[in-house]
Amino acid sequence: MQSITRNIVTGVLTVIPLFVTAWLIWFVADILIWLGKPAATAFSQALRPTGGDAAADLLLSDWFQSLLALLMVLLFLFLLGKTANAVLGRRMLVLFDRIVERVPLARTIYSATQTLIRSLSGDGTLTGSKVVLIEFPSENMRAVGFVTRIFPAVGTQPELAAVYVPTTPNPTSGFVELVPTSRLIWLPWTKNDAMAFIVSGGSMAPDSEPIDWPVLKE
Repeated sequence: MQSITRNIVTGVLTVIPLFVTAWLIWFVADILIWLGKPAATAFSQALRPTGGDAAADLLLSDWFQSLLALLMVLLFLFLLGKTANAVLGRRMLVLFDRIVERVPLARTIYSATQTLIRSLSGDGTLTGSKVVLIEFPSENMRAVGFVTRIFPAVGTQPELAAVYVPTTPNPTSGFVELVPTSRLIWLPWTKNDAMAFIVSGGSMAPDSEPIDWPVLKE
């Protein structure tokens, strides 16, 4: 009986990482399909008159349009990335930024999202790439977060840090906390180490880097 239970537990632990990976891939793919579905539907309907009944059924089938939408969005992202890396593409991005800055609500959302992405994808030398532990959700518990900005001390106000705390297993959602820098525990982790730790539910962490856990007073 113990052997059966042990094998079942091992099977569950084997399936969980595969399930989480498949879920994240499906989540991203579903978003890409949703973005490309209108163009794929219009493209399929435009080609429908030129084909026979079998071709028409294939063009209008849901699985074919989803696959076509995914391929079209991936191709668009590839061309967009290639264009953005070119000199002309960088100039176009600067022009687009200037246009967005003239739209009040769009300017706020675009700027905030762009700043967060850049801070989390930095080279490790920026403040935004610092990995920390904060007291969250209670005083005797800690959560891994990323410092995205430092607010200098003013008057009686201490130096504060804006910390983004991603959720598990989807790091694209999370919490933003304002924490005094004196209350932060700075971790010698890279962004990849921290993301692996968060997405894996804490099972993946640098074994060679001890966590400086504070001694709590009774």
